[in-house]
Amino acid sequence: MDRLKDLIVLVTRPIGQQQALCNAIDKAGGKSVHLPLLDIVALTDAKQSLMIRSKIQNLEQYQLAIFVSTNAARLGAQWIDTCWPQFPAGLSLMAIGSSTAETLANLLGQPVSDSRGGIGSEDFLSQPEFDDVNGKKVAIFRGKGGRELLAETLRNRGAQVDYIELYERNRVDYTTGHVARLVRDKRINALVVTSGESLAALQASVSDNKEEICLLPLLVPSERIARQAIDSGFNRVVNTRGAGEEAIIAALGTLWNSLK
Repeated sequence: MDRLKDLIVLVTRPIGQQQALCNAIDKAGGKSVHLPLLDIVALTDAKQSLMIRSKIQNLEQYQLAIFVSTNAARLGAQWIDTCWPQFPAGLSLMAIGSSTAETLANLLGQPVSDSRGGIGSEDFLSQPEFDDVNGKKVAIFRGKGGRELLAETLRNRGAQVDYIELYERNRVDYTTGHVARLVRDKRINALVVTSGESLAALQASVSDNKEEICLLPLLVPSERIARQAIDSGFNRVVNTRGAGEEAIIAALGTLWNSLK
């Protein structure tokens, strides 16, 4: 199927995490160009590993574990498999976004609830499961730093919330003008950004050529990130309503039809 024929897409997923999306674009008849903006690095030094292991070994004390990204799902599942030959009894799993839920379910072989059509904390918190969390213990698997909305809201509703931080995001630096030259040389038609952190890294990378880059259509995974992109000057922002390959390919197809 050539629904994306002649479309050239700049994919900005982190190092080592681009292949599925690039393959999907290529399979649909388009061409993908990978420009990683972030490098996801697991926390592995002795002190960090000891802290993570201690929290994972106490998972039976929690009623709910929430995974905020596919990276959290992948690394969290590795730790759980290492520390728990049998899955902790009484622990329910939830994930923000269908891709995260699918990754976690495949790795752990356990049922996972997701945010049902949204990938942001706002979508997640609107679910009925969170109407009554008073007194419950919740573990949030995530990277270092990030938004506090999820934990703060659950605490305000009476939950006891702990973070289990598994990785950090390192920005990939490029020389001045590199991104703009790549866009021109490769004749890029559209940009894909799949997180708020990647959007911030993109803005930093194109500061010298921002007006030129902002003329290109930018695909983002949620309404929150779409608003951030518009506020930062991007002229044509498309909310794909998900960070998975299927949602992005569908949005690219609609966009490409409108540009022809």
